Amino acid sequence: MQARGRCWKFGDNIPTDRIVRTDLIFRPWSEILKHVLETCNPEFPLNVKPGDIVVAGKHFGQSSGRAIAAKALKQTGIGCVVAESCARTFYRNGFEIGMPVLECPGITAQVSDGDILSVDIESGKIVNETTGREHQARPTPAFLLDMLKAGGLIAMAERLAGEG
Repeated sequence: MQARGRCWKFGDNIPTDRIVRTDLIFRPWSEILKHVLETCNPEFPLNVKPGDIVVAGKHFGQSSGRAIAAKALKQTGIGCVVAESCARTFYRNGFEIGMPVLECPGITAQVSDGDILSVDIESGKIVNETTGREHQARPTPAFLLDMLKAGGLIAMAERLAGEG
């Protein structure tokens, strides 16, 4: 599993309510997607492209734990999230919906907004193609990688139910 795209760099302590504002959570996806992360970077919802990579600092996805934050990011088409650290609920929500989330301490000091990144999801190897620097994310548990390969928790459960 690979991701390659533009780096969208965000800072520390981004709560789920800044990923998707609370006044939008019951709106249609077409409306929500116009506002994903707009309070952090108004250009993101206008210019994010499939495969792009969200890079964030510490405690990404903290606070409410609403799964809609991870779902909205996935709906933008991003290839993955790479953060220095994530809230545990956000981290798990990502895998449950089939969106890779990697933790890589120190990554924000090594990338700039707009850099082109390549990420090997399974190995955790991150290459900044703009600078040539390589980074190593923390290992992802095998169970979560299996969940990603299946397409998320529901797809994994359906596959396992069919095997039984």
